[in-house]
Amino acid sequence: MRSWSRLRRFVSRALAPERAERELDEELQAYVELLSSEKAAQGLSPEQARRAALLEVGGVEQVKEEVRGARFGSWLEDAARDLRHGARLLARTPGFTLAAVAALALGIGAATVIFSAVDAVLLKPLPYVDPERLVVVLHEGRHPVAPSTFEALRRDGRSFDAVGVAEFWRPNLASAGAAETVLGLRLTASTMELTGGRPLLGRLLRSEDEEEDVVLLSHGLWQRQFAGDSEILGRSVRLDGIPRVVIGVMPPGFDFPPFWARGAELWAPLPLRERRESDGRSLRLFARLAPETSLAEARSELATLVARAERERPGEMRGLAVVPLADMVVRNVRPALWALLGAVGLLLLIACANVAHMLLARAAGRAREMALRHALGAGRTRVLRQLLTESALLAGLGSAAGIGLAFIGARLLVAWRPASVPRIETLSLDLRVLAVAVAASLACGLAFGLAPALQAVRRDLVGGLRQGERGSSEDPGRRRVRSALVASEVALALVLLVGAGLLIRTFAALQAIDPGFDPKGVLTMVVSLSGSERSAPGRRAAFFQEALERLRALPGVEAASAINHLPMGGDLWGLGFHVRGRPLPAPGERPAAAYRVVMPGYFDAMRLALVRGRDFDEHDVLGRPGVIVVNEAMARSQWSGEDPLGSAMTLGDPADPDAEWLSVVGVAEDAVRDEWAAEPAPEIYLPYLQSRSYLEEAGGHLEYLSFVLRTGGDVTALAPAARGAVHSLARDAAIADLHPMEELVAQGLAEPRLYLILLASFAAVALALAAVGIYGVVSHGVSRRRQELAIRMALGARSGELLRLVLRQGMATVSVGLGAGLVGALALGTTLRSLLYGVEPGDPLTLAAVVATLGAVALAATYVPARRAVALRALEELRHE
Repeated sequence: MRSWSRLRRFVSRALAPERAERELDEELQAYVELLSSEKAAQGLSPEQARRAALLEVGGVEQVKEEVRGARFGSWLEDAARDLRHGARLLARTPGFTLAAVAALALGIGAATVIFSAVDAVLLKPLPYVDPERLVVVLHEGRHPVAPSTFEALRRDGRSFDAVGVAEFWRPNLASAGAAETVLGLRLTASTMELTGGRPLLGRLLRSEDEEEDVVLLSHGLWQRQFAGDSEILGRSVRLDGIPRVVIGVMPPGFDFPPFWARGAELWAPLPLRERRESDGRSLRLFARLAPETSLAEARSELATLVARAERERPGEMRGLAVVPLADMVVRNVRPALWALLGAVGLLLLIACANVAHMLLARAAGRAREMALRHALGAGRTRVLRQLLTESALLAGLGSAAGIGLAFIGARLLVAWRPASVPRIETLSLDLRVLAVAVAASLACGLAFGLAPALQAVRRDLVGGLRQGERGSSEDPGRRRVRSALVASEVALALVLLVGAGLLIRTFAALQAIDPGFDPKGVLTMVVSLSGSERSAPGRRAAFFQEALERLRALPGVEAASAINHLPMGGDLWGLGFHVRGRPLPAPGERPAAAYRVVMPGYFDAMRLALVRGRDFDEHDVLGRPGVIVVNEAMARSQWSGEDPLGSAMTLGDPADPDAEWLSVVGVAEDAVRDEWAAEPAPEIYLPYLQSRSYLEEAGGHLEYLSFVLRTGGDVTALAPAARGAVHSLARDAAIADLHPMEELVAQGLAEPRLYLILLASFAAVALALAAVGIYGVVSHGVSRRRQELAIRMALGARSGELLRLVLRQGMATVSVGLGAGLVGALALGTTLRSLLYGVEPGDPLTLAAVVATLGAVALAATYVPARRAVALRALEELRHE
């Protein structure tokens, strides 16, 4: 009952605070009157009696404060009062409020966006069952494996609960008389089961489906091509001309695998019984660790299996590595995202430091107010709580504005995302991210509000009253705190600027890379005949040759040719080789090179220089001596300064008496392959018209070519005519990836460009905040020293001397920050090492340029208030004092 009564009184006070205060005042006045009557009865005059009563009570306002503090729920009333007071105070100083909120909004908004990206890409678990137990087994942790490797692990691997493989697949889907190339996978039933995914409609693949023509559709393809037809199950769709029965539709957002072939829209059985070991390595192997089995144990067992296979079949399983699936997904972007999160953390600290010395400057003007509060009975804890409430309110406003900016920034980041950053499309400001943003804002409020609040409550009464006098000098303790904050701002800004400078140097070095070919003015498109009447081996080559002639005849086309896989725009396949006259390699140690199959005129169309020898021509056909072109990296590695022209090499078994030997007729300049900044590696070019498999065999990867058309006009304007020329020959030919070659090059630089834009933006904001902070500190310091400077001028000090004095004192603090920042910048450079290209982390040119830039900005920010200070007229200033 007592608790209920206290709660009822609390609610009554909350609903009618004026009445509660009036009742408290009446009760206290009645008590004072009662004491006065008692004192008067003892013989004191009415005035003496009232004075004695007030002295005994100890001060009406103090007693009221004690009563309020003893009430049930008083802390809520105090908090509400503090919030109202803080809101009124911020409203009376709109300039200060807007500046502080803007600084915090930039810091919190940027931090929220980058944390949401880190959360989406690195922290959220993969959307599969027990994703931490999913691993991949690949050569060197990235290259595909052979069917025999899958069989060995499925048969002998005790560390794996389940094992499956998948293979890249790009079939043509027949639709309304045309064909669309769709990204898909052929895989074993166990591969899909590893994910734990459940179809939206129908069922998953089963082991008995291996020999069946069935297919699973993605939700997106189901909606796009079949309008979400609920009767899709059991229907046949033609893929590469073969009817396949739809057995299921996967739910929205399902994407497997999450690396290598992201965005697959079809999943079909993989008939491994048809595979021969000579088919090479084309499979990605996935597995789930057995219960109670650690990653280290799985790696140990795999090492044992590899050693056993090395004795029986040398080279077959050499270099196999077990990698967690989650690591495989983010291995290329993890360092960059953590570095960006650290950078935005530094930006947030700079914003906090900026607001902290703004609060310190304002606290100097409130010294008399704080002293009066103490004189009226407010305790240090009460004043501290009020000041921290004001800081929390400021942080709340900054957080609200920052989250608003974060929503905009998140949308822009998703819109500008490079294709190489996985899962970034799932970025969203969900409750987890918003909770972190709010927590960060509260931490910021405590961080930037604590120092000014502690400075305010440490003052003595008389000193506080004197500090409010005009022209008095600034408290040394406050000055030291402000100097420390400015030095920290300078240090943190320098770290960010150095990081941005290193990435600028890196991006410049990347742009300076010569890809070996000229992408300007080149239109590319992939033409696939899979499922078409013209796909038969006897008709395929004739179609591609005729299509090439029609494309060359288009207005504006200067050169045209075709290749199996474009550099930077297709798969990278390799073949083993042997140069005649060299010792036969040991089993499993045969060298390999990436290979390209090209039509005549490819080097001219791409402006890929032949540094020696000749291009392929119409005479390089079956029945004529086989020829081959190698790149410079191949020439260096195999001929070591000798002229490779005329040398013979085979792609088959050199011990086979029927092996086909090819004569090297040309050496091409090194070209960028799949990674823009990768070192050149051996590469060979084969003439399409001499490649027996492309001319005489069937298979999806043999039935398409990538055409390249060079024009002197508008590349995009050529696209409709190029599409029409191909469809005039075969309406059911599928055309995909129709875009300028420059787009492929831009994609290769998209990821470093994004990191550069983000870090440079953070650095620019940090530089601006640091400049504002330095200006504010020096300006405030000068305003507090006007009397001192006026006295110096009255005693004969020259303007130049005073200017140097103020500049020296201001730049001394900046110098400390620059020194500390250099140490941090060197540490940051080491962290960014994996993102750098063509520049070292401690690059002296970058460090010198950043120090000079930041020093110049700091000098300008110091000079303006210093110059204004020495322009004071001493006599007038002293007279005003």
